[in-house]
Amino acid sequence: MKLYTDEELKEKISNEMFRLVGEVADQLGYECYTIGGFVRDLFLERKSDDVDCVVVGSGIKMAEAVADEIQRRYRHRPHVATYANFGTAQMKLRGSYMDLGGLNEVELEFVGARKESYKRGSRKPIVEDGTLEDDQNRRDFTINAMALCLNHDHFGELVDPFDGLFDLEDGIIRTPLDPDITFSDDPLRMMRCIRFASRFNFMIEDETFEALERNKERIKIISGERIIDELNKILMCDHPSKGLVDLERCGLLELIFPELHALEGIDSVNGRAHKDNFYHTLEVLENVVKSQKEAMEKAASQPENEAKAEITSETDEPAKTVTDPLWLRWAALLHDIGKPRSKQWDGKTWTFHNHDHIGKKMVPGIFKRMKLPTDERMKYVEKLVGLHMRPQVIADEIVTDSAVRRLVHDVSPYIDDLMMLCEADITSKNMFKKARFLENYRMVKEKIEDLKARDYVRLLQPVITGDEIMELFHLQPGPVVGELKKALKDAILDNTVENEHGALMQLLQTKAKELGIGG
Repeated sequence: MKLYTDEELKEKISNEMFRLVGEVADQLGYECYTIGGFVRDLFLERKSDDVDCVVVGSGIKMAEAVADEIQRRYRHRPHVATYANFGTAQMKLRGSYMDLGGLNEVELEFVGARKESYKRGSRKPIVEDGTLEDDQNRRDFTINAMALCLNHDHFGELVDPFDGLFDLEDGIIRTPLDPDITFSDDPLRMMRCIRFASRFNFMIEDETFEALERNKERIKIISGERIIDELNKILMCDHPSKGLVDLERCGLLELIFPELHALEGIDSVNGRAHKDNFYHTLEVLENVVKSQKEAMEKAASQPENEAKAEITSETDEPAKTVTDPLWLRWAALLHDIGKPRSKQWDGKTWTFHNHDHIGKKMVPGIFKRMKLPTDERMKYVEKLVGLHMRPQVIADEIVTDSAVRRLVHDVSPYIDDLMMLCEADITSKNMFKKARFLENYRMVKEKIEDLKARDYVRLLQPVITGDEIMELFHLQPGPVVGELKKALKDAILDNTVENEHGALMQLLQTKAKELGIGG
C-alpha cells in the first residue's frame, strides 16, 4: 500500500470526473464524498472502475445534475439508472469524452447519506436521511468507511473516523462499530468479512472473528443466491483456501456447505490414520489456482495466430468450452466430496472406493441447493469429478494408446482441464512417490498431445452414423442401435479396426449377425 501526503492525495483525484462532480455538488449546496472501495483501493494501489459517491442530500437529484453538466460540457448525456426505493442512481462514463484518471470506463453511483436500523428477522434496513457520520457508521468495515471530500473548499481531504487507514497498513479487517450488531443486522457481512480477508490476505481482528462465531446462525436468513455470490468471489481470490479455512473456523462452512465441512477431520484405527481430506482439498485448490495463472501467462506470451488443437465432443455438435476459471476451481473443491460417504476401514487401511462416482452423483444436488447454475457448467464439474481418478489409473499401469484414447473420448473437450486437476491432486509429502506420479502423468500427457497432433480425436467418431445403421437394418432408435454403435466405437478406441467405411461396415455386419439382425 502507499501513504500519500495531502497534496498527493488531492492530485490522485484531480481528474475531470471528480472535479465536475465536486462543482455540481457545490452548485446544489451538497456535501459530496467518494467513499468505500475506490478510496480503499487508492491506498492499496489498485485500479478501481467502480466509484461510489455519497451526498448529504438527494443522490438521484445529484446524479441527474451531473448528467446534465456532462451533456453541457461534452455533448454526451450518460444514461442515469435510478432506484427510488434505495435513493440511489448510477451511470457509466467513458474515457472517450472525458478524463477518468486513466480508466477507459467508470461506473459512477450516487447515494444520499443515510442512517439505518434493522429488525431482528430481516436484513432489510429502515432507512432515514443522515449525515456523512451516519453513513460511515453503517459501513461494514473500517477499510470501506474512508471518504474523500469532493467539494472545492475541502477537495481531497480524507475523512477516516475509524482509522481505516491504519487497518489497511496493519492488514486487519475490523467493523466500525460493535461487530455483533454489524453482523446481526446484515448477516451477509459475515461472508463479506471473510471474502475481504481472503482477497487482501488480511487478518480478521479477534473481536470481529469472535462475533462471526457468535452470529453464524444468522446466515440462515440470507438467500442462497447472495451466499453463493460471496463464496464464488472467495474462490476467485488468489488464495481461496484462506477464506475457506476462516469459514470452517468460525462455523459458517458447516451451515452453508455441509458436504465440504464433512471432509474435515481424521479417523484413526490401530494407529493407522488417513489424511485430512478437507485440507488436502484446499491444497489441490491452491495447486489449480497456481496452474491456471501459469497457463494464462503462457497463453498471453504466445502469438495470437498460434493454432491450438481442438478436441470435439462425442456428438457432431461443435465443442463446448467452459472458459471461466471459476468452474475448474469448483471441480477441485468437489473432487473428493464423495470420500466421507465411501470411507471404510478394511482391517488394514482406510479406503475410499468409488468416491469419484459417488462425488459425481452428489454434484447436481449440491449445485441445485446452493443456487449454482445447472447448465453446461454443472455438467463440466460433474464430468471432472467423476473422471478425476482415471488418469491416475492409467499412469499407475502401462500407458497404452487405447487407454488414453478412451480417456480423451470420455472427457472431451475438457482433457486439458482434467489433467490440470489431476496433477494438482498429487499432494504426497513423499518426494520419491510424488516424483513417480509426476513422471507417469508426464507420459500420459505426452500420449494425449500425440493424439491431438495426429488429429485422433476427430477420428474417434465412427464414420458410420446411427442414422445410417437404422436405415441399413430398418431399425428404430433404441438399445440395439446403441449396441451396434458401441461395437464400432470400441473397435476404433482399441485400434483393432481403421475408422474407414469399408472396414467398419464389415465389422458392423458381423456384429449384426451376432445379434440376429439382417441387413
